[in-house]
Amino acid sequence: DYPLPEHQKTKPVEKQKEIKPGPEKSADPDDFDKPYNTWSMVTMIAAAAENNALGKENDLVWHLPDDFKRFKKLTTGHHIIMGRKTFESFPQPLPNRTHIIITRNKDYKAKGAVVVHSLERALEIAKNDPQPFIIGEGEIYKQALPFSDKIELTRVHSDFEADTFFPEIDESEWKLVKKEFHTTDEKHKYAFTYLTYERL
Repeated sequence: DYPLPEHQKTKPVEKQKEIKPGPEKSADPDDFDKPYNTWSMVTMIAAAAENNALGKENDLVWHLPDDFKRFKKLTTGHHIIMGRKTFESFPQPLPNRTHIIITRNKDYKAKGAVVVHSLERALEIAKNDPQPFIIGEGEIYKQALPFSDKIELTRVHSDFEADTFFPEIDESEWKLVKKEFHTTDEKHKYAFTYLTYERL
Protein backbone atom coordinates (compact mmCIF):
# COMPACT_ATOMS: atom_id res chain seq x y z
CA ASP A 1 0.00 0.00 0.00
CA TYR A 2 1.12 3.53 -0.76
CA PRO A 3 1.17 6.06 2.08
CA LEU A 4 -1.71 8.59 1.92
CA PRO A 5 -0.91 12.26 1.36
CA GLU A 6 -1.06 14.41 4.48
CA HIS A 7 -4.31 16.15 3.47
CA GLN A 8 -6.12 12.79 3.13
CA LYS A 9 -5.10 11.39 6.45
CA THR A 10 -7.87 11.14 9.04
CA LYS A 11 -7.10 13.19 12.09
CA PRO A 12 -8.33 12.03 15.49
CA VAL A 13 -11.34 14.00 16.70
CA GLU A 14 -10.60 15.95 19.85
CA LYS A 15 -13.09 15.42 22.61
CA GLN A 16 -14.78 18.70 23.50
CA LYS A 17 -14.65 19.82 27.07
CA GLU A 18 -17.93 19.56 28.89
CA ILE A 19 -19.21 22.98 29.91
CA LYS A 20 -20.95 22.93 33.24
CA PRO A 21 -23.25 25.74 34.28
CA GLY A 22 -21.79 27.84 37.04
CA PRO A 23 -23.62 29.25 40.03
CA GLU A 24 -25.96 32.15 39.38
CA LYS A 25 -24.55 35.54 40.24
CA SER A 26 -25.36 39.20 39.84
CA ALA A 27 -24.36 40.84 36.57
CA ASP A 28 -20.82 42.18 36.65
CA PRO A 29 -19.89 44.97 34.21
CA ASP A 30 -16.50 43.32 33.63
CA ASP A 31 -18.28 40.28 32.14
CA PHE A 32 -19.17 42.33 29.06
CA ASP A 33 -16.90 42.82 26.06
CA LYS A 34 -16.15 46.16 24.46
CA PRO A 35 -16.62 48.32 22.51
CA TYR A 36 -20.34 49.02 22.23
CA ASN A 37 -21.90 48.76 18.77
CA THR A 38 -22.30 52.06 16.96
CA TRP A 39 -25.45 50.77 15.20
CA SER A 40 -27.51 50.87 18.40
CA MET A 41 -30.20 53.56 18.40
CA VAL A 42 -29.28 55.23 21.69
CA THR A 43 -32.48 56.98 22.80
CA MET A 44 -33.05 59.55 25.53
CA ILE A 45 -36.56 59.39 26.98
CA ALA A 46 -37.91 62.04 29.34
CA ALA A 47 -40.85 64.21 30.33
CA ALA A 48 -39.90 67.88 30.62
CA ALA A 49 -41.83 71.10 31.14
CA GLU A 50 -41.76 74.13 28.87
CA ASN A 51 -38.86 75.45 30.97
CA ASN A 52 -37.13 72.02 30.68
CA ALA A 53 -37.93 71.16 34.31
CA LEU A 54 -37.67 67.44 35.03
CA GLY A 55 -38.41 67.20 38.73
CA LYS A 56 -37.73 68.40 42.22
CA GLU A 57 -36.23 66.58 45.20
CA ASN A 58 -35.86 63.39 43.16
CA ASP A 59 -39.53 63.23 42.19
CA LEU A 60 -41.78 64.28 39.32
CA VAL A 61 -43.84 67.44 39.73
CA TRP A 62 -46.79 66.12 37.68
CA HIS A 63 -48.77 62.92 37.30
CA LEU A 64 -49.46 61.79 33.72
CA PRO A 65 -50.68 58.17 33.62
CA ASP A 66 -50.69 57.94 29.81
CA ASP A 67 -47.07 59.06 29.71
CA PHE A 68 -46.17 56.32 32.19
CA LYS A 69 -47.86 53.78 29.91
CA ARG A 70 -45.93 55.06 26.91
CA PHE A 71 -42.65 54.90 28.83
CA LYS A 72 -43.37 51.29 29.77
CA LYS A 73 -44.30 50.34 26.20
CA LEU A 74 -41.16 51.88 24.69
CA THR A 75 -38.61 50.70 27.25
CA THR A 76 -39.82 47.17 28.06
CA GLY A 77 -37.32 44.56 26.88
CA HIS A 78 -34.47 47.07 26.66
CA HIS A 79 -31.54 48.34 28.72
CA ILE A 80 -32.36 51.47 30.70
CA ILE A 81 -29.41 53.63 31.73
CA MET A 82 -29.77 56.03 34.65
CA GLY A 83 -28.11 57.83 37.50
CA ARG A 84 -28.21 56.55 41.08
CA LYS A 85 -30.88 59.04 42.17
CA THR A 86 -33.23 57.94 39.41
CA PHE A 87 -32.83 54.29 40.38
CA GLU A 88 -33.43 55.06 44.04
CA SER A 89 -36.65 56.88 43.17
CA PHE A 90 -38.18 53.55 42.07
CA PRO A 91 -39.99 51.48 44.72
CA GLN A 92 -38.38 48.46 43.04
CA PRO A 93 -36.60 47.72 39.73
CA LEU A 94 -38.89 48.04 36.72
CA PRO A 95 -39.92 44.64 35.33
CA ASN A 96 -38.57 43.22 32.06
CA ARG A 97 -35.78 45.77 31.69
CA THR A 98 -32.03 45.64 32.33
CA HIS A 99 -31.08 48.43 34.74
CA ILE A 100 -27.66 50.07 34.40
CA ILE A 101 -26.77 52.62 37.08
CA ILE A 102 -24.05 55.23 36.63
CA THR A 103 -22.49 56.47 39.87
CA ARG A 104 -19.19 57.89 41.05
CA ASN A 105 -19.45 55.81 44.23
CA LYS A 106 -17.08 52.86 43.70
CA ASP A 107 -18.67 50.92 46.57
CA TYR A 108 -22.28 51.33 45.44
CA LYS A 109 -24.27 48.13 44.93
CA ALA A 110 -27.87 47.70 43.82
CA LYS A 111 -29.88 44.51 43.75
CA GLY A 112 -31.28 43.79 40.31
CA ALA A 113 -29.01 46.23 38.49
CA VAL A 114 -25.56 46.57 36.94
CA VAL A 115 -23.46 49.37 38.47
CA VAL A 116 -20.89 51.26 36.38
CA HIS A 117 -18.92 54.46 36.77
CA SER A 118 -19.16 56.07 33.33
CA LEU A 119 -21.67 56.52 30.54
CA GLU A 120 -19.26 54.93 28.07
CA ARG A 121 -19.15 51.74 30.14
CA ALA A 122 -22.94 51.68 30.37
CA LEU A 123 -23.18 51.87 26.58
CA GLU A 124 -20.62 49.08 26.21
CA ILE A 125 -22.78 46.82 28.37
CA ALA A 126 -25.88 47.67 26.33
CA LYS A 127 -24.03 47.08 23.05
CA ASN A 128 -26.26 44.21 21.88
CA ASP A 129 -29.47 46.11 22.50
CA PRO A 130 -30.71 47.75 19.28
CA GLN A 131 -32.27 50.56 21.32
CA PRO A 132 -30.91 51.25 24.82
CA PHE A 133 -32.67 54.07 26.67
CA ILE A 134 -31.23 56.89 28.77
CA ILE A 135 -33.89 57.64 31.41
CA GLY A 136 -32.35 60.25 33.73
CA GLU A 137 -31.41 62.24 35.65
CA GLY A 138 -30.48 65.77 34.39
CA GLU A 139 -26.69 65.35 34.48
CA ILE A 140 -26.91 61.95 32.78
CA TYR A 141 -29.06 63.44 30.00
CA LYS A 142 -26.47 66.17 29.52
CA GLN A 143 -23.64 63.62 29.26
CA ALA A 144 -25.67 61.36 26.96
CA LEU A 145 -26.77 64.00 24.46
CA PRO A 146 -23.67 63.70 22.22
CA PHE A 147 -24.00 59.87 22.20
CA SER A 148 -27.70 59.83 21.41
CA ASP A 149 -29.42 59.19 18.08
CA LYS A 150 -33.02 59.77 19.13
CA ILE A 151 -35.02 61.67 21.74
CA GLU A 152 -38.48 60.65 22.93
CA LEU A 153 -39.62 63.74 24.83
CA THR A 154 -42.95 64.37 26.52
CA ARG A 155 -43.27 68.15 26.61
CA VAL A 156 -45.52 69.14 29.50
CA HIS A 157 -47.21 72.44 28.63
CA SER A 158 -46.52 74.43 31.77
CA ASP A 159 -43.57 75.82 33.71
CA PHE A 160 -42.49 74.32 37.01
CA GLU A 161 -40.08 75.05 39.82
CA ALA A 162 -37.44 72.30 39.71
CA ASP A 163 -33.91 71.38 40.70
CA THR A 164 -33.09 69.21 37.68
CA PHE A 165 -33.51 70.08 34.00
CA PHE A 166 -33.44 68.52 30.56
CA PRO A 167 -30.78 69.95 28.22
CA GLU A 168 -31.75 72.32 25.41
CA ILE A 169 -32.39 70.59 22.08
CA ASP A 170 -30.37 72.26 19.32
CA GLU A 171 -32.65 72.22 16.28
CA SER A 172 -29.65 72.55 13.97
CA GLU A 173 -28.64 69.05 15.11
CA TRP A 174 -32.05 67.45 15.69
CA LYS A 175 -35.11 67.04 13.47
CA LEU A 176 -38.64 66.72 14.87
CA VAL A 177 -40.08 63.69 13.05
CA LYS A 178 -43.29 63.07 15.01
CA LYS A 179 -45.58 64.81 17.49
CA GLU A 180 -48.81 63.85 19.19
CA PHE A 181 -50.82 66.22 21.39
CA HIS A 182 -52.65 65.06 24.53
CA THR A 183 -55.20 67.41 26.07
CA THR A 184 -56.13 67.74 29.73
CA ASP A 185 -58.73 65.38 31.18
CA GLU A 186 -59.83 63.97 34.53
CA LYS A 187 -56.58 61.99 34.83
CA HIS A 188 -54.21 64.56 33.33
CA LYS A 189 -54.07 68.00 34.92
CA TYR A 190 -51.64 69.31 32.31
CA ALA A 191 -51.71 69.10 28.51
CA PHE A 192 -48.63 67.59 26.91
CA THR A 193 -47.18 66.55 23.57
CA TYR A 194 -45.15 63.50 22.65
CA LEU A 195 -42.18 64.69 20.55
CA THR A 196 -39.82 62.37 18.67
CA TYR A 197 -36.51 63.82 17.49
CA GLU A 198 -33.85 62.16 15.36
CA ARG A 199 -30.30 63.37 14.92
CA LEU A 200 -29.60 65.04 11.59
